[in-house]
Amino acid sequence: MFHRILDRLEEWLILSFMAAATLVTFVSVAMRYMFGTGFTWATELTIYLFIWMAKFGAAYGVRTGIHVGVDYVVNKVEGAKKRFLVTTGLFLGMFFTGVIAFFGARWVIFMHGTGQVSPDLEWPMWIIYLAIPFGSGLMCYRFFQALTKFLRHGETTSAGPTAELREGALDNLKEQAK
Repeated sequence: MFHRILDRLEEWLILSFMAAATLVTFVSVAMRYMFGTGFTWATELTIYLFIWMAKFGAAYGVRTGIHVGVDYVVNKVEGAKKRFLVTTGLFLGMFFTGVIAFFGARWVIFMHGTGQVSPDLEWPMWIIYLAIPFGSGLMCYRFFQALTKFLRHGETTSAGPTAELREGALDNLKEQAK
């Protein structure tokens, strides 16, 4: 139940950030061309929305297996070697994103103490920088989920039909067509 709610929240946030950025940009450009004026803060808000969308989108990518990966060697080995490579890769992803989340949280605390605000929106910068620990923390959790799934069931997260296009897959299709 928790994972389903987290999945939907993650998807809803990504969609909301993307839709809001698109709407703000469209309205600002339309106002600029129709009335000769626009929102001075539109570009800044769009940038912040895309930063938040990218951080949560990266976590979504780990969950769904859509990140680009170099898995040529992993696909050429079997058994314990493959298990070691996949486990190491997932652990390193989890470790790296955990470190980024930790230092991102420290940065947010530091920024909170400075009282710095954004230039146009005049929002506290620590709120904007919360994207780093939240997004990286969620990504770390997604790596943990993938690692747990692999260790328990030997399965990696697949991106669907495109995940089947591996080294030599097109050659196999050509042979089947003959």
